[in-house]
Amino acid sequence: MSTVIHDASPRTVSIRIGPGIWRWERRALAVRGILIVILLMVGAASLAIGTYQLDLSQVLSALTGGGEGNVRKLVLEWRLPRVLFAVLGGLALGISGAIFQSLTRNPLGSPDVIGFDAGSYTGALVVMLVLGSVSYATIATGAVLGGVVTALAVYLLAYRRGIQGFRFIIVGIGVSAFLVGINSYLLISTGAQEARAAVSWGFGSFSALGYEQLVPFVLVLIVILPLVAIVRRGFAQLELGDDAAKAVGVGVERSRLTMTALGVALTAIVTAAAGPISFVALVAPQVVRRLVRTPGLDVVSAGLMGAVLLLAADFVGQRVDITVGLVTVVLGGGYFAWLLIKEGFRR
Repeated sequence: MSTVIHDASPRTVSIRIGPGIWRWERRALAVRGILIVILLMVGAASLAIGTYQLDLSQVLSALTGGGEGNVRKLVLEWRLPRVLFAVLGGLALGISGAIFQSLTRNPLGSPDVIGFDAGSYTGALVVMLVLGSVSYATIATGAVLGGVVTALAVYLLAYRRGIQGFRFIIVGIGVSAFLVGINSYLLISTGAQEARAAVSWGFGSFSALGYEQLVPFVLVLIVILPLVAIVRRGFAQLELGDDAAKAVGVGVERSRLTMTALGVALTAIVTAAAGPISFVALVAPQVVRRLVRTPGLDVVSAGLMGAVLLLAADFVGQRVDITVGLVTVVLGGGYFAWLLIKEGFRR
């Protein structure tokens, strides 16, 4: 049984659920509500608008098992998996970005900037071009391993009696540049047909994905997200400083390493499924921070913002016939340039 408690602060709302009391910022709750409404609207538009136009009643009827057979097939088998991939992939990237920006305490601390996307791409290229496999499962495995190995290398190279955020980013950018060179060498040293297929995968797209790829993606996500929720509370103490975190019994390096592994896993499973998708992890937490206006690690809002951004990018990509990865690069590149200029003036 839950009871709403009259909080002393007008900015928060508290609800007693059983023996525990949960507090939320009212502004954060409002932002999350708005993001969910936008997500439903863009999702409905993605299901309805296409080569074969549907109205909202046809979409709702198909989702509830009614309507004509060809409409159900169009909505449930062709368009719905793509929408779910965009929503869940954006959720994973937004949370991953929030983790790394909190870890590095820097708005540039994003898995695609630090080089984890490039590492996943390297792993997939090795599978496709060196091992000669075109199996989705082996490419996905290669992408995940590539991201994990890259994260481990960056962590070890940046470690000096602990992890310092700015050094972590600089080392990551250096490793990313090295991996871009490796990727270019792999592409130019192989046959044109194989290279064309690998480059196509590297643009990031949901067009070839269905329930066969969605089911394992969701299962992995179901394992990772509860772990993030468990570790998040201790990890949030690190934003107050290492000494403050140690004072309340938080294992500083253990928490950092655990959240790094979870953040890499969230990015890697998206890359493994759809190819590298840049800038969503970078942009989503920053936009949320400006909307919510509260310090701290808000993985829920960042995840919802990532889902909105990636679903909207895929919707736009379908209208102009380019991949979602290219849309996020174009839109995110402008944001990245603005962020670099702003950081430059601040220093």
